[in-house]
Amino acid sequence: MLSAKVPLDELGDDRSVVPTYASRGLAGPVLRDEMPEEGMDPAAAYQLVHDELSLDGNPTLNLATFVTTWMDDGANRLMAETLNKNAIDWDEYPQTVELQDRCVGMLARLFSSPEEHRSVGCATVGSSEAIHLGGLAMKWRWRAARRAAGQPEDRPNLVMGANVQVCWEKFARYFDVEPRFVPLTEDRFVIGVDEAMAMVDERTIGVVGILGSTYTGEYEPIAELAAALDRRCAEDGLDVPIHVDAASGGFVAPFLQPELAWDFRLERVRSINVSGHKYGLVYPGVGWIIWRDEHDLPEELIFEVDYLGGSHANFSLNFSRGASQIVAQYYNLVRLGRSGYREVMEALAGTARWIAGELAKRPDVRVVASGTDLPVVCFSLVGAPPVSVFSLSALLRQRGWIVPAYKMAPDAEQVEVLRVVVREGLSRDLAAALVGDIGAAIDQLAAGAPPAHPRAPAAAPARAARRVRTRATRPRPDAKTRAVC
Repeated sequence: MLSAKVPLDELGDDRSVVPTYASRGLAGPVLRDEMPEEGMDPAAAYQLVHDELSLDGNPTLNLATFVTTWMDDGANRLMAETLNKNAIDWDEYPQTVELQDRCVGMLARLFSSPEEHRSVGCATVGSSEAIHLGGLAMKWRWRAARRAAGQPEDRPNLVMGANVQVCWEKFARYFDVEPRFVPLTEDRFVIGVDEAMAMVDERTIGVVGILGSTYTGEYEPIAELAAALDRRCAEDGLDVPIHVDAASGGFVAPFLQPELAWDFRLERVRSINVSGHKYGLVYPGVGWIIWRDEHDLPEELIFEVDYLGGSHANFSLNFSRGASQIVAQYYNLVRLGRSGYREVMEALAGTARWIAGELAKRPDVRVVASGTDLPVVCFSLVGAPPVSVFSLSALLRQRGWIVPAYKMAPDAEQVEVLRVVVREGLSRDLAAALVGDIGAAIDQLAAGAPPAHPRAPAAAPARAARRVRTRATRPRPDAKTRAVC
């Protein structure tokens, strides 16, 4: 998120944090937006920051985020021991590099990489960086093919569902690629195969398939997309790759739906990103990008870095980053193994299905997604008149629960839903308390006849860039209305 410096004259007297402790260092005001001339005792500074952070929500009750909020003691110790290591210092910390290499190999095989292919990949700062890297590889491959055919290299486009996470919009804008959004419908909240194929042309660098939509937790029909692109290639020679955004589902589907073909079993799938800090069970922020074959990653994008003491291949949007999340990812992979991940995912899916089943018993609740793909429950409210999902979200927040309410992506924005992400830490007892609180809150709101949308998102700011409306692009909702991840 962006932060802005506020002019001091606008702050007036509101320029300090005023602790209430009668201790040295906290007996007087502490400047809030200006660096103080003098320091303070470490214990006092800790208490000051600790108390401010107590205003944050409880991570255990934060059912909005997909991001991991709990790890075991072994992982916590390893992360603490490696906080001072820079993952980019290859010569200085060669074993950290070795652990990253092992993770790439494990994930490539988890995603069904053929042994005859030399899959390549790297750790990233979450799936956002991984998506940018995957998109750049697609753009560079497309450009090279156009150049070899003597065709223009301008106006590349990328086809994806309107339900994509905002980082795909960032990639398109930052790297000058036309985003072609497949609109949703009132009863289809993921990409439509026929609709996507209608947008594919000779300037399409790739099609994005999402393994776990942030809106509903549903998997997109990636095998069907691959089959449709295969038919298109056979008809007119148009060879378009698929990138799978498995940010949320990459650590779920292999264990809960191992027969599902979404990964490198489909030759059309050339790259996959996954978030280690989501269902990979690692604290934020670590992601991974894997290419089916080394030839899928253009050499022009790889930098040979030699000033750290030896030559090393690098492909990233950043440079320095902490090593602790990479170490924690390797720890999880070897500690849990396939059976351990399967147990965790089965338990989470069981809790999600139980919550969905209990909510479905209410006549004023319509379950949109019941945890059959990701362990996510998405539901809307019905009735005459229906209770506002935004009012329900606000009332649950008063009870400690963080359950986001939002509108679906175009053209299904008239559908308003709430979403519960089940992660480690949400026990069956807590789930029962959640269901009870949701029911009590709905009853309270229905009895009180609240306004329709007391907390509906504000309109987009006037300074926001306008999007051009074409057959292939749709106006998107303000970022505030997007499903959080």
